[in-house]
Amino acid sequence: MPLPELAVGVGFRPGTSAEEIVAAVRVAVGDAVVDRLATIDRRAAEPGFLRAAEQLGAVGVGFAAEELASISVSRPSERVAAAIGTGSVAEAAAILASGGRELVCSKTIVSGLVIAAATIR
Repeated sequence: MPLPELAVGVGFRPGTSAEEIVAAVRVAVGDAVVDRLATIDRRAAEPGFLRAAEQLGAVGVGFAAEELASISVSRPSERVAAAIGTGSVAEAAAILASGGRELVCSKTIVSGLVIAAATIR
């Protein structure tokens, strides 16, 4: 049976390395195929994010805080909402990058990064 193809959302601090992002993704989703790696637009140009997407063989995608805030998630963070204008980065980004599919991996914290994933196919 082929592994699922995923849209993986990631929330991280500026300066996070590609190795840290890739390691966190692999802890959260194992060997699943990562087709899209998604985050908030202000982090999508970070060198670590861009290299992580490349290493995973994924397309890197960034969404505006307003887009992320429009997605309903089960556990939004009030602290994150106050800081960046959306209560969810990882979960909302995964849902948006998947075209609106349901999460198969809800908000998971790995070494300070937040990871979530939704199937694409």
